[in-house]
Amino acid sequence: MTEFATQREADRGGLIAEEVLDFQRNMTRRGIIFSFTGYISEGILKALGDALRQKIRLESTDNKTVNRVFSVFVEQVQNIIRYSAERIEHEAEPPVELSSGMITVGSDKGRFFVICGNIIAREDADTLGGRLSELQGMDAEALRRFYKEKLREPPDEGSKGGSIGLIEIARRASEPIQFDFEHLSDAYSYFVLKAYI
Repeated sequence: MTEFATQREADRGGLIAEEVLDFQRNMTRRGIIFSFTGYISEGILKALGDALRQKIRLESTDNKTVNRVFSVFVEQVQNIIRYSAERIEHEAEPPVELSSGMITVGSDKGRFFVICGNIIAREDADTLGGRLSELQGMDAEALRRFYKEKLREPPDEGSKGGSIGLIEIARRASEPIQFDFEHLSDAYSYFVLKAYI
């Protein structure tokens, strides 16, 4: 390797390290204690969930809080698995089903938060937004009654359990859930959901 090439490799290595360190420090400044982005499955959810639960237990001695954060994390990842429009399915043995999204857990002023983001079909955004707006307007008692009511009803058309999951997230959150959409094209939107516990 020439001296120039050696220097170039050294420069590139420094740049990569600097970028990654800046990225990590930025995440730390924002209170992020756990973050995953990419393709996820039920098997990956279990592995990530085990690691997250151990980390949260180190951050909080309150078992109720640990369980609430973990529950919201699981519901949000399951929503990615069920509803992300970025999917890989293959009829291998065993079958491969992967869905893409981002899940982040952090702490802010003594409270935990869980954020998920994933691409959905744009035609689903209005319906989902309507459901989430309805949940935002409910207090704890209204959410409890609505949850029981939904359990007695047949699932909404096209639902894979997500309606109950969203109510679960709203019930376990310490304030109204936050959500947003970024419309990417005529076919797709990027959906973000944030819950403080």
